[in-house]
Formats: sequence, structure tokens, C-alpha cells
Amino acid sequence: MKFNSLKYSYLHKIFHWEYWPTSLFYIPNLPYAFYLALKAKNLTFFSAANPGIKSSGNGSESKFQTLALIPDEYKPKSIFHKKGEVFDTTLKKIQEKNIQFPVIAKPDIGFRGLLVEKIHSENTLNKYLEKFEIDFIIQEFIDFKNECGIFYTRNPTEQNGMISSITLKKFLTITGDGISTIKKLIISDKRAVLYKELIFEYHKEMLDLVLEKNKEFQLSVIGNHCKGTQFINGNHLISKELTSSFDKLNSKIPGWFYGRIDIKYDDFETLKNGKNFKILEINGIISEPTHIYDAQKSSYFGALKSIRNHWKILFKISTTNHKVYKIPYKNSVDFWRETLDLKKYSKKITAFHAIK
Repeated sequence: MKFNSLKYSYLHKIFHWEYWPTSLFYIPNLPYAFYLALKAKNLTFFSAANPGIKSSGNGSESKFQTLALIPDEYKPKSIFHKKGEVFDTTLKKIQEKNIQFPVIAKPDIGFRGLLVEKIHSENTLNKYLEKFEIDFIIQEFIDFKNECGIFYTRNPTEQNGMISSITLKKFLTITGDGISTIKKLIISDKRAVLYKELIFEYHKEMLDLVLEKNKEFQLSVIGNHCKGTQFINGNHLISKELTSSFDKLNSKIPGWFYGRIDIKYDDFETLKNGKNFKILEINGIISEPTHIYDAQKSSYFGALKSIRNHWKILFKISTTNHKVYKIPYKNSVDFWRETLDLKKYSKKITAFHAIK
């Protein structure tokens, strides 16, 4: 019987909860969120968690401004492209920073890897920026072979924090058999086929090539779940040494106490000792402990519980900042307006992504 990739993709996403809509991970937890708000006597108590980041990192913040909090030694060389900016001006900034192609272009306000692209030439970058009229960050491409997300939290009154989640990222890869084309290998791979439209577009000039036997071909360089990257629970790697390294890092990032750092690194042993890594971005209060999407080591209800546990930590950090350090909670009306604006922007870049 002929393999129906469309039917398989549809059924697979229904019966595997890691692909379910985000709302199904948060709506069931809303009663707990309201309980915490009542306990704090403020609906936007969480907005005091990260005073160094706009609205503590609710998704409306500039990623470029947040990156500015990080010492240069820990981050990729980056420049900011303002919507409508003349490309020659952008190119001059790239050259002044000595950023070489390929580069990574990502929306300054963005999520889920939408419109994040590896770009290999000036001409392609120019066309890309002209096509999507939003603010972008242009970063040097970091060629460390591994990527992970580390969720770090610290109570503002304490010197040492904790790591609550490590997510290892396995990039989508196929292996040649010396007979099949890349297109056929993608269709026959049970994970790659779920993202075939995206992959076909990205590799459209290579689909008819035959991959040598046992040769691996990486289909994506962007470490996002929606682009095929597999999230693997790496919590067994949490250690005193790694936590100590992140305590030192956290001490150099003002006003950040809660969230996930996305990192590229060479090997975990050197990362554990605080060496040979680059921070791609810092996420604030909307951070997810993404290890929960490893369906082999978790369950749907376990994922919901992990989210609640992190919200409990968020509550403690925010209320401590408010009571001890007099960090104000954001006005509820202002926060709601920000949320509505973010929703409109989200629809905009989602539509852009569909066009791409």
C-alpha cells in the first residue's frame, strides 16, 4: 500500500501531544494563574520578575535591546535593521561589525522561529529585508555544532540560582542510501515528512540529488520545534558546576532573574565550565521549559505540572522584587494594550511567514 504522507502527518500530530496547539498547555493552567494573581493581589504580578527587560519579557520586548544586556564575549556579533532602512546603511553596519556571510536574520520581536533565516549573500539579504517590512536583527552565524535551551532562575535576595530545565536540540537530519533522492528520503522519514512543505521550499534546488550511502544531510539550522528540531529532555545534565557557571553569567546580566537562554556550544563539558558558547537570545516571563516537549520522557499532564511549577517560581521572584526592591507591577490596562498590540503583530508575521 502506498504511503500517504499527508494523512500520516495529520494523524501523527493529532495523537502526539508535543504538536498540539499552545493553548492546550495554558488554558488548563489558567485557574492556577488566577490563584497566584489573587495571592499577589495583582493581575500583572509577573511583570516585576525581570526589571532589566521591558515588561519582564512578555514577548513585546526588543530582542536586540535584551541582547545588549549580555557581555560581548557571550553573544554573536549583531546589528539592528530598522524597518524601511536603506540597505546600504545596514550593509555598512554589518561591515563595521566585521560580520561575515552567511548570517542569521531574525525579527527583532519574534517567536517560534518565524521568519528566522540563514542567508548566504548580500543580495539575498537585501531582498529578504525588502520583502518583510519589520525590524530585524542580523547576527553572525555561529557554527558551534550543538544547541540547547537552559532555564535559569534566581531569587533576587539570594546569590545563587537554579537550573530547572535543559533542552537539548537535535536538528532534523536524513541519511543517504546511495539510491534515493533527497526528496524521497524526506518523504520516507517519519519526522521530516511532518515538515516537508517547509523543507522542500528551503532545499528546492537539491531535492533531486541522490545522497551518498551513510552520508548525513542536515535539513535545518534553526533550532525551533516548528522547523523540525527535536527537543530532548537534558535535565540529567543539571549539575553544581553548570549552575555555578550560570550564577556567574547571571551576575553579569542586570535585571534578569527568570527565563530561558538559548545557546550554541561546542560540547557540553566546556559549556558546563562556562566556556565556548554563545547566547543566541534571552527569553523572559513567557519562556517555556521546553524539555516538556520530549514526549518519550514526559506526559501531557506532566508538562502541565512543569509549567505550573515554573509559574510558582515566577510568583516568588516577582513578589520578592516588588516587596523588597520596590519594583512596580505594570499597570493592568497598559499590559493588556501591549498584549493586544503583540497579538496584531503576531498575526502580521505569521502571515509573512505563510508568504515566505
